[in-house]
Amino acid sequence: MNKRIIELSGHIIDSLTLTKTMGIIMDKGGEFDILEIDVGRKKSDISHAKIEVSTKTPELLESILDELSVLGASIDEIKEVNLVASTKDKVAPEGFYSSSNHTTHIFYNGNWIPVEDIEMDCLVVVDEQANRAFVKPIANIKAGDKIVVGLDGVKVTPPQRSREEHQVFEFMNSEVSSEKPLMNLINGIANEMKEIKAKGGKIGIVGGPAIIHTGSGKYLASLIKEGYIDVIMAGNALATHDIESNLFGTSLGIEVETGKIVAHGHTHHMRAINRINNSGSIKKAVEDGTLTGGVMYECIKNDVPFVLAGSIRDDGPLPDVITDVIEAQKQMRKYAQEVDMILMISTMLHSIATGNLLPSRVKSICVDINPSTVTKLSDRGSAQVVGIVTDIGTFLPLLYNALMED
Repeated sequence: MNKRIIELSGHIIDSLTLTKTMGIIMDKGGEFDILEIDVGRKKSDISHAKIEVSTKTPELLESILDELSVLGASIDEIKEVNLVASTKDKVAPEGFYSSSNHTTHIFYNGNWIPVEDIEMDCLVVVDEQANRAFVKPIANIKAGDKIVVGLDGVKVTPPQRSREEHQVFEFMNSEVSSEKPLMNLINGIANEMKEIKAKGGKIGIVGGPAIIHTGSGKYLASLIKEGYIDVIMAGNALATHDIESNLFGTSLGIEVETGKIVAHGHTHHMRAINRINNSGSIKKAVEDGTLTGGVMYECIKNDVPFVLAGSIRDDGPLPDVITDVIEAQKQMRKYAQEVDMILMISTMLHSIATGNLLPSRVKSICVDINPSTVTKLSDRGSAQVVGIVTDIGTFLPLLYNALMED
């Protein structure tokens, strides 16, 4: 038999980490023996467990250990991290360690050092001269980069759930449902946002065009104006329909305030793009008086950065849209590392993309009328995301009102 001893530490009972660990081992055809276990006596106490994992083949053992590392399991025998140099740009050595989005340390030169800018599905690269470790997407790997291979010397610390806390990000850690108490959740999110801003933290919005279609654009614009939002990440559609609504009072040709179909309204979004093109950019359109209100207007007036990532479906697009998806990804990656909280609202593709870039320490909320959007985020590794299934036309006004309360 092939054997390795792993250790678990933290709120492993409340977070079901211990149960998930045993489940993974059994499901993949391995065996386990609990050598030591110390369960915390108080709600705030952490627990420890030492488990021997056994398999028939070394390949199966490696596969199980790789999956357990995402749960925070560390190999009991501490070894120096194994570094192998890349021989070619965009190519990693076989057996490279693929990062999770959880806080990660590596054992290097006799010390545990943090892996900077942590993000899932990346490689861990070590700068030997600076004694630093950081992640790189495979597309950014250069020949000669020293890359972590295998699991030795790698320690992952996922977010822990303690029964001592009753915040929105604790009691919401359950299956996606439309039956959760909406006002309690919104009040909890509002309180978290107030606390983050009071500490000088940053909050981001990932938004889809439904924000504008439902008439909620004015609430998002107000949140930007009030200083609650520090970055917007979206596509061409949100910006285009926001600008359309402020130039023509419509979104997708439907009058925002009344819901009435406007004659020739289906041309308004193209006319909006044309006017911004004439000015040269969204910022120039604000400066020359073409654009006088809305989400993008408030971003410009309050120096709130935005990343508009293009897609094959885009009309126009607006001159500010980044049509090189790799460049857009780089810009989003930068802001993903800076925020303390992010709200992902009514946009499946942008939410999943952003979720893949976020460290798990970032408090994340996904709001969508479609439960599968939240489910897909979790399935793709963003298990820390709080999911709220509701109409965005209900959510944003209630959130704004909760934030404005003393």
